[in-house]
Amino acid sequence: MDFDAVLFDMDGVIFDSEVKVVECWKEVADKYGIEDIESQCHACLGTTREMSRAIMLEHYGADFPYDAYKKEMSDLFHSRYGGGRLPKKAGAVELLQYLQSHNKKVALASSTRREIVEQELRDGGLISYFDAVICGDMVQRSKPEPDIFLKACEVLGVASKRAFGVEDSYNGIRALAAAGIPAIMVPDLKAPTEEMKELSTAILPDLFAVKDFLK
Repeated sequence: MDFDAVLFDMDGVIFDSEVKVVECWKEVADKYGIEDIESQCHACLGTTREMSRAIMLEHYGADFPYDAYKKEMSDLFHSRYGGGRLPKKAGAVELLQYLQSHNKKVALASSTRREIVEQELRDGGLISYFDAVICGDMVQRSKPEPDIFLKACEVLGVASKRAFGVEDSYNGIRALAAAGIPAIMVPDLKAPTEEMKELSTAILPDLFAVKDFLK
């Protein structure tokens, strides 16, 4: 297949982190009697820290102590999965090795803050596979706006039509479509809808299948 680059989301695509974040949020929610936390976590998929905060406050009210709960969740998450213990998605290493061996450019385009992204990539032994790391605090607008993917293409020096984007979230697929980048959806927490099927070039079960598709 003729292409120059692949752009990856991180959470739910490279690392099996989204399910772990929801797990930790549920524990905090159970402790404080917070209802409906799982659906709110799903609403935040693919968004920046600021947008996630706004989503939570809109649902629970302006007096909801989001920052305190988020810190408790984050501390719990890092106590369990920090330091290289965060599991990788099936086929992630094999796909990255394949792209590197075939001289394809690779970028990470995550809504998560750069400090966290680079730390998790280093801890997971993956940072050397990426030619560029573009994060949510490096662009003005969050997914589903196209900014992060357009910046990734700009940094890599490739045209959007010559790249593929690999995403699991609805907002990520919408952002790729808005950027004019062919989208490959690998569903994680949420199944593909009719909208996702229309916006995606392919919907595949895992990263091994993505590797076969790109061959």
